[in-house]
Amino acid sequence: MSYLLRHEPEDLKMDKNGYVLVTDLLKKLNISLQDLEEIISENDKKRFAFNNSKDMVRASQGHSIKVDVQLKATRPPRVLYHGTTDENYPKIMKTGLDKVKRLQVHLSDDYNTAYSVGKRYSKNKEPLILEIDSAKMNTDGFKFFKSANGVWLADYIPAKYISIKNENSNK
Repeated sequence: MSYLLRHEPEDLKMDKNGYVLVTDLLKKLNISLQDLEEIISENDKKRFAFNNSKDMVRASQGHSIKVDVQLKATRPPRVLYHGTTDENYPKIMKTGLDKVKRLQVHLSDDYNTAYSVGKRYSKNKEPLILEIDSAKMNTDGFKFFKSANGVWLADYIPAKYISIKNENSNK
């Protein structure tokens, strides 16, 4: 479901805001409405959302396809976090944090969440947790958005706003 709604809708007709008809998705996945409601309500990351009439559904964020999830610029907390790997650190400090294949850079206002995300990419090593001076970025005119499921998003994070949060880091 994540793949279909965030990256490749295949034969599902998706509107400009990333919504597909619930009936089409149910048919595609061969599940019931009750199954879909359960998936959406029990997803720990709250990745999916119905529209107000519950006849359409979309991913809340994380798209690699061009959609407008209608987020409004929001003042971020003082700092945000991003989990990554040691291998990515030199490039990040040279070019900043880029959205890569997604529409925006994903950030967290919670260290532990960033740690969990970084751990997914770090395999058997400790992840590297970057601290973003989001207050300064916002003051300097950069915009931040908060998705329906609490993920903070930005188009780009210049290296000058990034430092390492890990206490045991040698960087």
